[in-house]
Amino acid sequence: MSVPSPASDVARDEAPRRQSRRDTPRGSPAARAWADWKETRRLWRLGVRLGWLDIRLRYRGSALGPFWLTITSALMVASMGVLYSRLFHMQLATYLPFLSLSLTLWSVGLSSLIQESCTCFLEAEAMVRSVQLPLLLYALRVVVRNAIVFAHNIVVPLAVFAIYHVWPGVNAVLALPALLLWALDGFAACMVFGSLCARFRDIAPIVGALLQIVFYVTPVIWMPQQLGAKVSYLLYNPFYPLLEIVREPLLGRVPSLQIWGIALAISVVFWLIAVRAFIRARARLVFWI
Repeated sequence: MSVPSPASDVARDEAPRRQSRRDTPRGSPAARAWADWKETRRLWRLGVRLGWLDIRLRYRGSALGPFWLTITSALMVASMGVLYSRLFHMQLATYLPFLSLSLTLWSVGLSSLIQESCTCFLEAEAMVRSVQLPLLLYALRVVVRNAIVFAHNIVVPLAVFAIYHVWPGVNAVLALPALLLWALDGFAACMVFGSLCARFRDIAPIVGALLQIVFYVTPVIWMPQQLGAKVSYLLYNPFYPLLEIVREPLLGRVPSLQIWGIALAISVVFWLIAVRAFIRARARLVFWI
């Protein structure tokens, strides 16, 4: 007899006594997907608890827990900062704050969220089959989990800022709506990539490989101004505006309206694709996983 997981226990305690609306609504696929969203919104506290439980289970038995990732990030920033500042002929006091922030935003922000969105529904197979909950609740779970990891790792660039006395000032507040946009885009990524990877298991490694390429063509370890007059070409990279709307305020600068406009346009298009993909795949997800 199989032993239920702690995540399943939490879900059973928090789930409503009546049957989940995921199985009961009648009508079009869009209506059923909308009912799934409303049920997820009602059970958002459960999604937060599941995300927090994932962090506890991932580092169970570890003395430092998620701070091991923070230590790894700090060592990577220190080693890469010294090396690339010499390669790019840049002052360490100028380059290291940029690098530490960029690596954190990319590795435990954009890249991590996209890669984990691919297994959003696959890793929840046991819960999907044993507990009647809205499917979008597992997307919320992934977003919350990554937000907690991000909060642990943001201390690395903050420590670098303190060492070099570089503070963004009040402009840092402008990063809050950008981070909210990241969370919404992460939720959409779970809808589209989670659905695709449940049907086609090769999508996840393909996404991981593409992210490696995008990492080098996006100004993460190199600065945009190094392109000189060709910096405008970066606007064709959809990751660049999304990265800038968070990075610029934390570096003490205000993102341009053009950058914000492109980032919002990318997010709107991405959400339209995600909603369409989830509506089409929702009824089959249980069979695919």
